Amino acid sequence: MMNFMKTTMLLAALTALFMVLGYSLGGSGGAIIALLVAAGMNLFTYWNADKIVLKMHKAVEVDASSHPEFYNMVRNLAQRAQLPMPKVYIVDQAQPNAFATGRDPEHSAVAATTGLLKMLNHDEIEGVMAHELGHVKNRDTLIMTMVATIAGAVSMLANFGLFFRDRNAGIAGLMAVLIAPFAAMIVQMAISRTREFGADAAAAQISGKPLSLAAALGKISGVAARTPNPVAERNPAAAQLYIVPGGVRQMFSTHPATEDRIAALEAMAQGGGSGGWSSRSDEIGDMGRLRKPSALDPMG
Repeated sequence: MMNFMKTTMLLAALTALFMVLGYSLGGSGGAIIALLVAAGMNLFTYWNADKIVLKMHKAVEVDASSHPEFYNMVRNLAQRAQLPMPKVYIVDQAQPNAFATGRDPEHSAVAATTGLLKMLNHDEIEGVMAHELGHVKNRDTLIMTMVATIAGAVSMLANFGLFFRDRNAGIAGLMAVLIAPFAAMIVQMAISRTREFGADAAAAQISGKPLSLAAALGKISGVAARTPNPVAERNPAAAQLYIVPGGVRQMFSTHPATEDRIAALEAMAQGGGSGGWSSRSDEIGDMGRLRKPSALDPMG
């Protein structure tokens, strides 16, 4: 409940920021227009978030026939999480990453890149997909897409304002145009970082293997930072959708530090808060036996 209230307040702050920017560019009429635009964007995003994100990534839907092991893994995890079966997608991209999208659990989708499927072993992929289903279970997917949409609109409106703002707006108007994108980024970061910890905790419960997710985060975070992501480069607001950020300095990252996430998962394993994996040594033993290239062929 506390996270829900915090997210609601931050989302309201982001919308208010959009209105303030509109006011700085066009007075009270500009604020009203900005509010109507924000409402329209949120409504459009509510119905089309999954389509927008999947099309942006040129994601290809897979099923039990084309990618049986990956699809069945997601199905088993969804059953454990007591979630409806999401649509499952693969993105042909070298950066090892994954994301979830959709307006609610009944209209959700999860996706993994070919880079991630090639890099991780079975248990690690399972941990990653459990994290994405954790976002679905916590109903983060719509919120994160809405936040990315509004934050992107704030930046776009600010860029527009630099060239077409009312010259009579003065210093205050100029400051609003310059500061708004940074303020939007800070709000976006605050929302996303809170939700990443929540999805990690949910993944530990769903998969029962918090150290598998910890191992996956350790493997992919450094590689993701060094591997280009064309989608995120074109639309930086999309960075918060992924399980790990890529090519972003920690100060400006929408995610908590990977080291902090791994430490939290290790604490869950030691404390028994992992849905059945109460012993860290037990999991390390199993992971050692399973530490081999992924058996999931991303190209079918």
